[in-house]
Amino acid sequence: MTTREVPMDDALLAYDAGRVDALAGHRDAERARHPRTGADYRMGFLDARIEIFRMLSSARRILEGND
Repeated sequence: MTTREVPMDDALLAYDAGRVDALAGHRDAERARHPRTGADYRMGFLDARIEIFRMLSSARRILEGND
């Protein structure tokens, strides 16, 4: 296994940790820089941030009455 190949369990755990951190409002720079799972962590973080943005955008439209 090369350093670029990551076991699926490790990749999924890193992705989930990124989502959890984004939803909590903080980013773990050390996890984001990890050579094997950093990309998975960052992707989970970004996916959750996009989800939050869409949720807030929907709430804003509802409050403005533009739905």
